[in-house]
Amino acid sequence: QVQLLESGGGLVQAGASLKLSCAASGGTLTYHTMGWFRQAPGKEREFVAAITWSGGTYYADSVKGRFTISRDNAKNMVFLQMDSLKAEDTAVYYCAGRGVPFGDSRKTSDYEYAYWGQGTQVTVSS
Repeated sequence: QVQLLESGGGLVQAGASLKLSCAASGGTLTYHTMGWFRQAPGKEREFVAAITWSGGTYYADSVKGRFTISRDNAKNMVFLQMDSLKAEDTAVYYCAGRGVPFGDSRKTSDYEYAYWGQGTQVTVSS
């Protein structure tokens, strides 16, 4: 069973940067689209970014130009570089992996992902 573990969250001031990491174990997701989602208090979980096995990316409009998703297939890891953070980026961030290989990066619904991490808290103070 594939397990995902996020790390890198924390408390930062507005305008700062953070880099989240997601490590996959128990199996390989090398050929699977991977995504990042987030959930703010009192809100539904929302799509942030996704990346295909070959590096194709797709972003939510709210983070486009500020966040960058990347992956290292050799290490079975996915990253989310977050720059110019805003208070509204405060949320628990989840790493997710598709259950089937290949496909495009426009997988924005959480039901399209089979594997989920426990989440890492990102808090941005204004």
